[in-house]
Amino acid sequence: CLLFLILLVIGQSAKSKHPKEPGENKIKPINKKVKPKGPKMKERESADSSSKSQSILMQVMDKGRFQKLAATLSLPAGESIELRCKGSNVSWSYPSYLDTFKDSRLSLKQLDRYGQLILTNSTAADTGEYSCWLQLCNGNKCRKDETKTGSTYIFFTDKEELFVPTPSYFEIVYLNPDKPAVIPCRVTTPSAKVTLHREFPAEEIQTDGTNIIYDVKKGFVYQHPTSDHKGIVYCKAESQGAPQISIKYHLLYVEVPRGPPSTTIVASSSRAEVSDGVHVICTVLGEPDVDVNFSWQYPGQESERPVIIQNFWRLINRGTGHTTRISKSVLVIEDFEARDVGIYICIAQNLQGETTVATKVELN
Repeated sequence: CLLFLILLVIGQSAKSKHPKEPGENKIKPINKKVKPKGPKMKERESADSSSKSQSILMQVMDKGRFQKLAATLSLPAGESIELRCKGSNVSWSYPSYLDTFKDSRLSLKQLDRYGQLILTNSTAADTGEYSCWLQLCNGNKCRKDETKTGSTYIFFTDKEELFVPTPSYFEIVYLNPDKPAVIPCRVTTPSAKVTLHREFPAEEIQTDGTNIIYDVKKGFVYQHPTSDHKGIVYCKAESQGAPQISIKYHLLYVEVPRGPPSTTIVASSSRAEVSDGVHVICTVLGEPDVDVNFSWQYPGQESERPVIIQNFWRLINRGTGHTTRISKSVLVIEDFEARDVGIYICIAQNLQGETTVATKVELN
């Protein structure tokens, strides 16, 4: 009887495991796997996308260790630094000061799997942005891979040089109503307290965080420059010692709007005698810091008529602090001939576009 009861219980428990539909055994395990898997993949993707641009640039530390770089880095002036950027075709950007003087302290190399930047015996003047990116090339055409970049701003701190040194003792800053203006008194110590001052009348210029702001990587920024801001200014910095003064900056207000060159052309005479000297002058009135390129088309060009072309420019003060730049190109014919009769065309070009003007010179 006891043996019969034991066999009955075992049979019932075994029987209770089998009445499920075949589909139930398939659905439940799939549900258990899919639910946790989806969120994990999304989290991993977002983490990867946020760290992509940071993972390409690293600093080489002691004993072959590597360190990912934050947005800013502070190092004492005098130290050397090695940066590596992952990739087989890497381009670099660094303070232009190092290129201007072809500094031998800077070394760039491209190896199989990474680009290398080494800067030895650093100075306060090396303070600035250091960045790299991977180049994607198809034949001779290359473009920047926006998903694989790295950047850091390095302060090379020097208590004797609170301001990043500049080649000159005086700089001009143009105030254009269409764009922010920067007074570039950058510091080598990010914790330094920096203030902006007007030379005359002597006063501190208050930064309100809206119209005038201070950016430790740029300097003081006038968001909406006006003619009231013109004058001579300087910066003062303090950091655990006597305050230091920056170079002076002359702020000049620009009255010429941005756009293609405003161009005029005039000939010294619209009618000339044979053997006369003729000058054709092309003039552009524009922004002080915008270069203008000139090109000419003239009647004797195809026959390679010898002419003299002279280009020059100068700044002029148009009163009330308004400054503009006059750029000129002069085409000179020293002995006018019949083949010089016709239309003289001047093409003036800047970053915003080009303007074509023309005048006619006839034989008298």
